[in-house]
Amino acid sequence: MSRMYVIQPGDTLFDVAARELGDGSLYTGITTENGSPVDASQLQPGQTVILPSGAASVSSRQPYTMQSGDTLFTIAQRLLSDGNRYTEITSADGLPPVPEQLEVGDIVYLPGEAAPAQPAPGPGAHPTNDQGGFARIVSRDLFSRLFPNPHPIYTYDALLAATKDFPLFCNEGSAELNKREAAAFLANVSHESGALQFVEEQNPPIIYCEPASAAFPCAPGKNYHGRGPIQLSWNFNYGQCGEAIGVDLLQQPELVSHDGKTAFMTALWFWMTSQPPKASCHAAVRIDGFGATINIINGGLECGAAFPNPQALHRIELHQQFCGLLGIDPGPALQC
Repeated sequence: MSRMYVIQPGDTLFDVAARELGDGSLYTGITTENGSPVDASQLQPGQTVILPSGAASVSSRQPYTMQSGDTLFTIAQRLLSDGNRYTEITSADGLPPVPEQLEVGDIVYLPGEAAPAQPAPGPGAHPTNDQGGFARIVSRDLFSRLFPNPHPIYTYDALLAATKDFPLFCNEGSAELNKREAAAFLANVSHESGALQFVEEQNPPIIYCEPASAAFPCAPGKNYHGRGPIQLSWNFNYGQCGEAIGVDLLQQPELVSHDGKTAFMTALWFWMTSQPPKASCHAAVRIDGFGATINIINGGLECGAAFPNPQALHRIELHQQFCGLLGIDPGPALQC
């Protein structure tokens, strides 16, 4: 049965659909009271819209108490099995929480089907970068050997700081799987950034602004070309990533090329987040092999009928090289 919803300050149709329907892409089913499509550009607080049947009620959601080290992304990753579902987490009033204002002890609300809410894993469950995970696999010395001439913002310390917000990165399953993930991640970012020498796309042909993205409209005068270790591109990716890591990248995309931790966080956000209809790179490299990560990152140009090509082969070569340095087999299905 359809139900009414009153637009709140700061709402977008995508946010309302993600929060109330469980999927932001369902925003097209939201209508005015007379059944007409809602004009996103004319959306006003206090306006009544109609949600399609199947809309979830906020009252059916389960509370979760913020723990030390939590982010909305890591909560969604742990309890909703997909970090990209962080947009479904709400405050008590049903509105999206403001990430930078969340504190330990605050209560947020998750969809009713979420796994039983448990505190964030402590040091014994998911080691910090000083005692496990990525830092245990890739030492400062090895990082320097892999990337002898990085751009000044791409430091080992910045990478470790970024990994702390993604506790499952290189820290889930067997030691060999975690090493293979580290090699796969570094191989792809090395290819994308010229061995961490470039922070921005070289000679971008367009500004990468998709006007149809009502949820993440382009800011005036801003350019959303590739930036960072994995070359984050397009306004909708900057918007989603910024919301997940608590940085307004839609208004300040240049932060990705000015701050090392932010730059690495964008790469890790992309790596750990599912890319519908494709899985996340984190999951793909463990289940399907390295070739699947190429397909997720740039499959349209490097995989399928386009394979083999110099770009994909370079990624594979780097992955094999890095796995060799870590003393492991590169795994199955290297090609895409």
